[in-house]
Amino acid sequence: MQSVILLVVALHVASGAIHSWKAYYTGTTGLSEFPEFVALNLIDDQLMGYFDSNTNRFKSQFKWMEDNLGKNYDEQETNTLQGYPAAFKNNIKVVMERFNQTQGVHTFQEMYGCEWDDQTRATNGFIQDGYDGEDFLSLDLKEMRWISPVQQGFITVQKWNKDSAYIESDKNYFSSVCIEWLKKYLEYGKSSLQKTVSPQVSLLQKDPSSPVTCHATGFYPSGVTITWMKNGQEHHEDVDLGELLPNEDGTFQKTSTIRVTPDEWKKNEFSCVVEHQGKTVTEDKIRTNNGESVSIGIIVGALAAVVLLIIIAVAGYVVYKKKQGFKPVSGSDDGSNSSAQAVPQA
Repeated sequence: MQSVILLVVALHVASGAIHSWKAYYTGTTGLSEFPEFVALNLIDDQLMGYFDSNTNRFKSQFKWMEDNLGKNYDEQETNTLQGYPAAFKNNIKVVMERFNQTQGVHTFQEMYGCEWDDQTRATNGFIQDGYDGEDFLSLDLKEMRWISPVQQGFITVQKWNKDSAYIESDKNYFSSVCIEWLKKYLEYGKSSLQKTVSPQVSLLQKDPSSPVTCHATGFYPSGVTITWMKNGQEHHEDVDLGELLPNEDGTFQKTSTIRVTPDEWKKNEFSCVVEHQGKTVTEDKIRTNNGESVSIGIIVGALAAVVLLIIIAVAGYVVYKKKQGFKPVSGSDDGSNSSAQAVPQA
């Protein structure tokens, strides 16, 4: 008897959601075909704004941003971010010297932002820096101090930890100002940001001896859990969970691949459980790369070019901490919560 792999999409009704605003800044050296500086702002993991040193312009991604933040928003962000490429280039040079490096490809990155749970009202702020894809600096808001896992970061840690007012300012920003602006953004863009789209889910397998991939795509918001079940029990062995990736239309996709022998499929019942908001869908047909099926390569290839930039931006959390934490350009509703501010010298 042929084995049957059931696909159960259990979309549990969500009682709340965790919303986020994040900024990713990437400085590079030694990459001639990549901008020396890239800035990305994301709201609930959707690209909200983009800047790079090649175009030298900031571009909003939603119409509601201009409607609520004003026509000058992009210009404000552009004016601020235009000073970043030179600052990042200088700081890369300083850190290269600390690592006794004189040439090669190097990156500075920083990820920072805040989260808000609309059910529990819990908040969280974070700022993480790194160099060449490795952790370099981070701010511990509970301990109110900067920490570094590498000796080359100690000089900066010692300097910044002496400035208690600086750390207190960051704490206030991440616990208050950032959260206030996150809520404003959610209200301004609620027509698109608070929508719910259920995932389309398929089981993909190239041939009977190949791994089986559970592919969920087209869903929004981004929160999704993919779990493999074996005979009704959670199964984690030989399972590879893919990264969350954005689709070109603002939705998301994610995969989970399981590796088992054909004999195991015959003797056991496997299922893939995808948890999201809404409803339950069941699928028991494995799609292959032949005939009417769609290969993962084609699916992934359909992503917007900006996905590459996002992947690069989140790869290592690198760059130096900006001196004041990101502050709003204007505290009024016709201003903007700028993601940019002065970059300190190492």
